[in-house]
Amino acid sequence: MQLLTQELSGAESIKSRQTRQSVCSAITSSRERLKLYKNIPKNGLVIFCGIILMEDGKTEKKIKIALEPFRPINIFTYKCQNSFFTEPLLSLLEDDDKFGFIVIDGNGVLFATLCGNNKEIIQRMPVQLPKKHGRGGQSAVRFARLREEKRHIYVTKCCELATQHFIANDRAAVRGLVIAGSADLKTVMQQSDHFDNRLKAAIIATVDVSYGFDQGFNQAITLAADSLTNVKFVHEKKVIGKFFEEIAIDSGMITFGVEDTMKAMELGALETMMLFENIEIMRYVIKNPVKNEEKIFLLNAQQE
Repeated sequence: MQLLTQELSGAESIKSRQTRQSVCSAITSSRERLKLYKNIPKNGLVIFCGIILMEDGKTEKKIKIALEPFRPINIFTYKCQNSFFTEPLLSLLEDDDKFGFIVIDGNGVLFATLCGNNKEIIQRMPVQLPKKHGRGGQSAVRFARLREEKRHIYVTKCCELATQHFIANDRAAVRGLVIAGSADLKTVMQQSDHFDNRLKAAIIATVDVSYGFDQGFNQAITLAADSLTNVKFVHEKKVIGKFFEEIAIDSGMITFGVEDTMKAMELGALETMMLFENIEIMRYVIKNPVKNEEKIFLLNAQQE
């Protein structure tokens, strides 16, 4: 609200009367829309406001759109231009893999996920484990046994929580799992019989960090960056390998081209689709209201 108030006072000095009125009107409308929100929604807030030309090219219409993204949007930006700035929303449509993180040490354990640039802390569990000490005599063995028992209970609890957070529908709910820690507890946890085998198969990296909890999580992301990239690369390699395998055995289970692929998708016959990012095909729906007909064309720039 403070930013829009400043922009409104600055917009008063715009020389062009039409531009000045349009900008001031849009800012005023955005401020009125913001008043409807007591707090910013969980995933953030996006507001578009401006005047557009209708289909006749003469009539003008003011539109106001306020929406909460379906995934968190971690950016703040204000743009005043001749088109709506939608790039941050387009980045949300990318199908990012979700990775799980377990940061464990003698002070506690943290469970978190990373999806794209969105970090989510699932749970923090602090703990106080008995420390080693210099008591000698007959007490030494008893204290060592108590320390090992507490440590075993702690690791077992962490394994149970890992299953609770990262297993869904009888399989790993994350593309990969990173285990981080500053001592040997991370290794003990991995080798524990209580650690779910489905999660063991999902481990992509084990890293040493200097801190625990949130600082350790941030450090683990940095150290495991190469492993996270490799997982996506390996997955893409498997998909392409499967595609060429179907071609080699001529199974009839694959289809090429935009038209055939679109037909298969409309029939619900696709299991996996590989899409070229820079494809230059537009889908046109041509309607004839007189004959009540509708035709669909998939055309490139030359065919248009």
